[in-house]
Amino acid sequence: MSDPRDIDEDAILKGLSAAELDQLECELQEMDPENAMLPAGFRQRDQTKKGPTGAYDRDALQQHLEKQALEHEDREDLVPFTGQKKGKSFVPKKEAEIPGHEQVMLEPELEEALKNASDAEMCDIAAILGMYTLMSNKQYYDALGTTGTIANTEGINSVVKPDPFKIFPDELPNPTNVEETLERIHNNDSSLTEVNLNNIKDIPIPTLKEIFEAMKGNSFVESLSIAATRSNDPVAYACAEMLQENTSLQSLNVESNFITSDGMMAVVKAMASNATLVELKIDNQRQKLGDSVEMEIAAMLENNSSILKFGYHFTQQGPRARAAMAITRNNDMIRQQRLR
Repeated sequence: MSDPRDIDEDAILKGLSAAELDQLECELQEMDPENAMLPAGFRQRDQTKKGPTGAYDRDALQQHLEKQALEHEDREDLVPFTGQKKGKSFVPKKEAEIPGHEQVMLEPELEEALKNASDAEMCDIAAILGMYTLMSNKQYYDALGTTGTIANTEGINSVVKPDPFKIFPDELPNPTNVEETLERIHNNDSSLTEVNLNNIKDIPIPTLKEIFEAMKGNSFVESLSIAATRSNDPVAYACAEMLQENTSLQSLNVESNFITSDGMMAVVKAMASNATLVELKIDNQRQKLGDSVEMEIAAMLENNSSILKFGYHFTQQGPRARAAMAITRNNDMIRQQRLR
């Protein structure tokens, strides 16, 4: 028998007439043997030669299958069941008695007190005696932390229960009106000193770029935060251009966004032209920034004397140490200025 892989499909298709090709195309459109979502009857042509016996009757079919199952003889067991028990029957072991010379004898008053003590009282006594292996950590420390009262409400053999689940209310959505804030930045509103757009995920990218474009000429906003706003590289490039021209911004937060290494490199390089920013947070981006960006960040911090707080988790030891030394140096300079 020849290998099916050696069949020349092109030669077979060339030998078909136009009517046969049309018929083949129709069948290929109707049948899809690779589609697992279709029932078996729609994946291939019906090849049943037996004619239909009548309309489909579910109850009749179910009765027929049950009748066939009852008429089918059960298979005989290879080893017939006789009810005879094999092996040795289980006999529980007797508890070993403590020899008389090993038994601890207490005073009658203590024996009477311990005999009448409840499980909770026995648990507290065990904790005081240092038998911490007989109870949970919570029971042990509760017994040591109270005086004059029984701390444990359950016995030594109680099941260790987890701490009750604390339900914290959901964080309220950010109430900042983006359009109104953008208009106030454009108008250089003196009462607007802080812009917080954190966690507003439906801000369009052009609107974020307009905010940074308006910040170029603003002289009153001191803090700008756009954490978790789905900002990407175009927003980072607009931010870099803003840093080169703005002279009033002191705190910038772009954490938890989709800025890649290219966009962050532009922001870091723009810091060479900025001498007013005191706090910069760029951590928790969608992608890792990479070694080259971390080296550029370390070099920027070494050449910048204004940044006192920098939010980023370095992955390399070298840039991390250089950045820490630069931040420490800047804070020491501010401290010395205050002492003068």
